[in-house]
Amino acid sequence: MSQTGSQTAAFFRDVSKSRVVWLVRDDSGSPTHLSTDRTRSLPFWSTSPRAQRAAKIWGHGLRVESMPLDIWCDRVLTDAAEDGIAIGVNWSGPRLVGWSFTSKEVLNRLAAAE
Repeated sequence: MSQTGSQTAAFFRDVSKSRVVWLVRDDSGSPTHLSTDRTRSLPFWSTSPRAQRAAKIWGHGLRVESMPLDIWCDRVLTDAAEDGIAIGVNWSGPRLVGWSFTSKEVLNRLAAAE
């Protein structure tokens, strides 16, 4: 399994157990990433230390926050689907790379992890 694949598997395993997701943000909101195919992704992490590493890499005064999984599924995933934004999971490494999924794919993977 690739590094990205193992990070992705860890995301769904961790959040299905902890029932919490982690994000980085500032007063303006969370950073998004625009991929080469013009898809915008909003990243989330499965643990506080993972999100803290991302905040440190991105800098710019980002802070780490948690969100209950049920609220994330009901609000964030719904809004992201409506806005055509993908969901990045456990991006890692010095350039914060990883996989992104549609909200529907995230919900399906969460259901399979439970």
